[in-house]
Amino acid sequence: MDTLELLGHPVRLRIVHAMRGGRTLTTAELGALLPNVSKAMVYRHVDLLAAGGVLEVADERRVRGAVERHYRLRRDRASVDPGTAASMSPDDHRRGFAVALAALVAEFNAYLDRDDADPRVDPVGYQQHAVWLDRDELAALVGELRAAILPRLANPAAPGRARYLLSPILFPSEPPATESG
Repeated sequence: MDTLELLGHPVRLRIVHAMRGGRTLTTAELGALLPNVSKAMVYRHVDLLAAGGVLEVADERRVRGAVERHYRLRRDRASVDPGTAASMSPDDHRRGFAVALAALVAEFNAYLDRDDADPRVDPVGYQQHAVWLDRDELAALVGELRAAILPRLANPAAPGRARYLLSPILFPSEPPATESG
């Protein structure tokens, strides 16, 4: 199974999100982070991600006669490379976008289902903004967003830190305006 196919399932994508930040987790710990996903489904998708090289075994221990595996994310395998993205058809993009949205909806529902969830107080946002940009302005905006986000992607889990999902979505909603003479 290639990376595009591996990441093309909402549960597998949620597992990848949960593993980001340098985490090393067991399948049981992942299941606790995905309470609205059955234990069997978590195990099945972890096995697929490990077989596909997206997850790797970081440690194995014997626990009550069974082998407990701790997994970590292989960041180099946990995203669609630019070459693959460039070769994707419009239907591939539709499916990828639908999977990403399904995973995002599932994550948001899991947040809302928590006893301590309070969207009025927590920094929750899901606004959409329409901005008019030429190609240079768009390139500058994307560069500024990358400069703000990329350094924080390397933050490890630590006391006092909470994990947030940040999902920038950008696409042209209209064709470019033409100059009228």
